[in-house]
Amino acid sequence: MEDTAQKEAFMGLKAKLGDAQRQSLVNSRFIDFLTKSWSYLFLLALVVYFSVTGTGFFSVRNFSSILTTSTLIMLMSIGQTYVVITAGIDLSIGWTVGLSSVTTARVMRDLADSGNDVAYAMLAGVFAGLLVALIPGLINGLLVARVKVPPFIATLGMFGIVRGAAFLLTDGQQVVRGLSSELRESLRMIGNGSLLYYIPDDGFHWFALPPDLEPQQLRVVSQLLPYPVIITALVVIVFAFILARTKFGRHTYVIGGSEEAARRSGINVDRHLVIIYVICGFTAGIAGVLHLFRFTAGAPQAGEAALLSSVAAVVIGGTNLFGGEGDIMGAVIGSLIIAVLQTGLVILNIDSIWQFIVVGIVIIIAVLVNQLQNALERMQANV
Repeated sequence: MEDTAQKEAFMGLKAKLGDAQRQSLVNSRFIDFLTKSWSYLFLLALVVYFSVTGTGFFSVRNFSSILTTSTLIMLMSIGQTYVVITAGIDLSIGWTVGLSSVTTARVMRDLADSGNDVAYAMLAGVFAGLLVALIPGLINGLLVARVKVPPFIATLGMFGIVRGAAFLLTDGQQVVRGLSSELRESLRMIGNGSLLYYIPDDGFHWFALPPDLEPQQLRVVSQLLPYPVIITALVVIVFAFILARTKFGRHTYVIGGSEEAARRSGINVDRHLVIIYVICGFTAGIAGVLHLFRFTAGAPQAGEAALLSSVAAVVIGGTNLFGGEGDIMGAVIGSLIIAVLQTGLVILNIDSIWQFIVVGIVIIIAVLVNQLQNALERMQANV
């Protein structure tokens, strides 16, 4: 009888322990889900909040504007994601955007003024803008990989060099004068145009708006597929695929996890790092070219304000500042969060200064969530 009671007590204790273990597993999985998906949930919460509190926020026209606004930060954050995954950082890309913008504008202007066809001038300008953006990236990569200069110091020095070069090319002014009306109109068609338009009570229109629109109709036109968004989406797809599906992408994660282990496994770490920083310069160059197309003026400070936002987008998107973790979609979500915050606060008539404070708070939250996720992974590994 006593043995039976002890056996029943033992089975009851075992059942309680089993229930506790299952509950602990459910809780850890839930926390793991929250830490990995919090940025998506936060973006959704922001959209819902501003849609309820801000007049005109929830509209196709406004969402199109948010997507277009986010393209600059998004393009910069793509290359920055590659760099941060390797446990580095690039502080020079803000001014690389400006250098690319003014170089593209000057080449276009000079070729058009020389009597060349506008299309040829634009193609040559784009090529020059992208090419010049590779130079800071190449030098950064060589300094970090070959000379072993810490990424923060190397790119901070390049920050000053590229900034000076951008201002020297323009005497500290925007490249506006000398751009012909035909060239400006061609730039505007791409930078502010859309593949598909929607006009209430008039339907959809491909490529261009009807020429006889009334002013009241122009005010309600929605751009469903803006060209800058399409171009940015293509860049996102290409570099997301490279990072997630290719050997180059796998090597990037390995280097970020442990550079020494990567060297021992036969990866050419120095060459890989150089390419990573060149990629970062290249995506900044694309951002500079698109900035010119959108605003029809080359600006040396085009990417200055977006530098910290690009880093913030990478961190908010879940990329580990110590390397080895991250993805492009996270950077895309981080960029959208920043754009939604900026637009929503403007719609609510909140002073723009609060944008910096709110973004700073979100960055701190992102770092804390990242630390929580790392602690959870260590705890699960020890179980």
